[in-house]
Amino acid sequence: MRVRRLVMLRHGQTEYNAGSRMQGQLDTDLTDLGREQAVAAAEVLAKRQPLAIWSSDLRRAFDTAVALSERSGVAVRTDERLRETHLGEWQGLTHLEVDARAPGARLVWRNDSRWAPPGGESRVDVAARSKPAVADLIGELPEWGLDQAGADAGRPVVLVAHGGLIAALTAALLDLPVDNWPILGGMGNASWVQLSGHSAVDAPPEEIRWRLDVWNASAQVANDVL
Repeated sequence: MRVRRLVMLRHGQTEYNAGSRMQGQLDTDLTDLGREQAVAAAEVLAKRQPLAIWSSDLRRAFDTAVALSERSGVAVRTDERLRETHLGEWQGLTHLEVDARAPGARLVWRNDSRWAPPGGESRVDVAARSKPAVADLIGELPEWGLDQAGADAGRPVVLVAHGGLIAALTAALLDLPVDNWPILGGMGNASWVQLSGHSAVDAPPEEIRWRLDVWNASAQVANDVL
């Protein structure tokens, strides 16, 4: 039996987050608070001795990943497939501006994972481009999930990414019906999800059964949930 632990960490705060502005794939920086949040999360997750750290190439995620890299000694690998949902014509607009242009559209977007903003991606689209990255991790890390005894038990792989992507990828890995994807609510900045993938030792990725261990954990509550 093999159990792979997968931690997906959302980036720290940006000015767009603080101002309720839609970022999507715009490349924005962490605020001072966001950098502090990244360090706090890194100090907790570094104790888990990650096997690998993969990150979105957008700066807010990469800089969050670097904080963990510096404390764990594990290099960061970037992957464009881990970028946030492309929000099309909504990118750069505040929530109020979107609501003024398209009344009710944000509610439809929240409640229908197949729906995409004009020129953008749906959550189903995001899951389709990001799920193969997990399969690649499985192929590249044959030792992942075999350390079930001793001090190294359960060493995770950490993906550093974005709230929308993490929710979509989590739903896809759990094989939830698409109509139920919106039950996974929003995540706080520098909060994380943990899944465990259970399988026979040599099972292919499609035979792994993923379970949700933790949703929206943070440095402040880590001792209670991990």
